[in-house]
Amino acid sequence: QVQLVESGGGLVQAGGSLRLSCAASGRTFSSYHMGWFRQAPGKEREFVAAIKWSGGSTYYADSVKGRFTISRDNAKNTVYLQMNSLKPEDTAVYYCNAVRWATMTSLLDYWGQGTQVTVSS
Repeated sequence: QVQLVESGGGLVQAGGSLRLSCAASGRTFSSYHMGWFRQAPGKEREFVAAIKWSGGSTYYADSVKGRFTISRDNAKNTVYLQMNSLKPEDTAVYYCNAVRWATMTSLLDYWGQGTQVTVSS
């Protein structure tokens, strides 16, 4: 079973940047497409970005396209989310998970603790 630990969140002003990390345990990490999701207060969890197992392809939600960049280091079992030009509406708890590429939905039926991102205006 893959364990997921997210980190890197914090409080930042609008226009600022943060880099999130997701450390995964387990030998099969490099075989999974991985993604980031987020959940704002009172809202459902939503897809943010995904990267194929090889790192060769990425996909983004329209709301973050051009501002966020997903990457991965399979040697470190880690996936990253570089977030630039942050907006108050990016405020949410951010989670990583394996991804079904065809639907951009989470593959694993469990989640890590997430990391809080708060963007002040």
